Amino acid sequence: MKRLYAIAFFFFTLGLLSVGAQVSADCSNAIPICNNTPTNGGTDGYGVDDFGGAAETGCLERTLSGAIESNSAWYRFKTGEAGQLGFNISFDAAEDWDFALYKASDCSSLGAPVRCNFFDNGDGNSFTGVGEDPTGATNVQYEDWLNVEAGEDYYLLINNFSNINSGFSIQFSGQIFIDYPNTALDCSIISNLLGPPIAACDGDTVRLDATTPNTASYTWYRDVGLGYTEIVGETNATLDVATDAMYRVEVVSNAADVLISDVQVAFSTAPTTNPITDITLCEENLPFNLTTKNDEALGTQAASDFIISYHATPADAVNNASSLPMQYSPAVGVNTVYVRTTSVKNPNCFDVSEEFDITIIETPTSTIQTEVFLCEGATSETIGETNPDPNYNYNWQSGESTPTIQVFSAGSYVLDISYVNLGVTCVNTVVVQVVVGQTPTISTVIIEDFNANNKVTVETDIKGDFEYQIDDSPVQGSNVFTDVSAGAHTVSIIDKNGCGFVTEDIVVVGFDNYFTPNGDGINDTWQIVGMESLQQPVVHIFDRYGKLLKELRGADSWNGTYGGKLLPESDYWFKLNYTNTAGDRVTAKHISSHFTLKR
Repeated sequence: MKRLYAIAFFFFTLGLLSVGAQVSADCSNAIPICNNTPTNGGTDGYGVDDFGGAAETGCLERTLSGAIESNSAWYRFKTGEAGQLGFNISFDAAEDWDFALYKASDCSSLGAPVRCNFFDNGDGNSFTGVGEDPTGATNVQYEDWLNVEAGEDYYLLINNFSNINSGFSIQFSGQIFIDYPNTALDCSIISNLLGPPIAACDGDTVRLDATTPNTASYTWYRDVGLGYTEIVGETNATLDVATDAMYRVEVVSNAADVLISDVQVAFSTAPTTNPITDITLCEENLPFNLTTKNDEALGTQAASDFIISYHATPADAVNNASSLPMQYSPAVGVNTVYVRTTSVKNPNCFDVSEEFDITIIETPTSTIQTEVFLCEGATSETIGETNPDPNYNYNWQSGESTPTIQVFSAGSYVLDISYVNLGVTCVNTVVVQVVVGQTPTISTVIIEDFNANNKVTVETDIKGDFEYQIDDSPVQGSNVFTDVSAGAHTVSIIDKNGCGFVTEDIVVVGFDNYFTPNGDGINDTWQIVGMESLQQPVVHIFDRYGKLLKELRGADSWNGTYGGKLLPESDYWFKLNYTNTAGDRVTAKHISSHFTLKR
């Protein structure tokens, strides 16, 4: 929405005029403006010091002149409605202008400015102001929009800091001028008979109306820089003018009273949009930079004098609404773009006579799997487009011209998929990475006995993209299983890319790492907990030399003796055998195989 306000402007412009332009260097004589107001012809000095020797006001500080003002112009305006308001001050890009805006009823109560900008024009911008740069550029010389209420008074100081002085123009903007185009600003502050200064376009005719009751005569004058001279033969209450000048009317009443009123009229150059060539692009070349069409639209016209904008509909172009982004990505097919060329000095001067087409050719699509695994033991793999489009051409950079090919080794394989339409060839280049996938192996299984909440961790030395499973439970991405019940289990590592899987049987049981057979009734025997969950379990206990000391079956335990004699403190080893579901006798792996006897 904010962008719309910046583009869909109702501009009230101060157009350039070199003769007698209305400008005041002092706040006390600030020029009242409300709409359609031309530019002053430049600023020269600052008159009296409106800030009484102060060192700063808002963002503005003393200049080389010794005062805050350097070459200043003061304006005042009053809001007629509530809404979002901004303004643009346009000037030569080689110059440096600052501004400060005050919400105040008179010059003695200015206070701090509500908007202020002092950035130098190192970027060579043509605008400063409140709201957004009308060219769409990112511009540090802009301050945030104002939200105003009806009946608010404002004073605007415009200061030329560079001392290069080509004049400037003011254009009001914002949603308030869209919602209330005729009453956004209050024109009652201007008491001049002929009204406020007028900005028009070349070719327009402006009617000046001095109609006054009880009038005996009207005499019209014109000043083009050499003083006022009478316009011979013009004695009506109205005067139609078509050239830049200061105009004056002398109204003599029936009672012989004389009323004199002056008004400035300025005409801005009306732009002409030149024909623009159509273009055809491949979808992969989007976005298209619309600014590359600016030179065609302008022809020999100066780019600094006009703004080019692009629109999706004729109405948007006429209303200067919803301009297209300069980095434009239209849909596949024919897209008509409508061009608007707008005068910088008077945005009411514009041309929307031209349009052009951007035709977008689709980029070929694919369903190709871009990473393919050549598993250990496999001699080849098929890669490429398994659902080819008959309108596309398929060319592998290795020389083949088929949608799919057979590959026999790892590497990068490049396929160009092309589509020709309207004489334009659009290409989608797809790179297929063929990777050798290894069959997973189990390097170790870590079993942590917590009785009811046993934990099993399955590890592998092979790098790959694996999933894990215990028994018939759902596969999971983690290699850790918790809350594993006591007993025999099968763990699996599964390659996600189809390069096989590996399984291994494990036993989850618990036992103490040491026991103390000293007859105190505490931990006097050693046994394996969970044996009852296995089929025909048998435990053989050995000393460090491999001598068989004891055989345990079922819930049997060992008291640390051999042949009726107490064995010494030492480490002892064991093996657990059981019958698996296939009926084979197996030895449990991946469980600790020793414990300690302490006395």
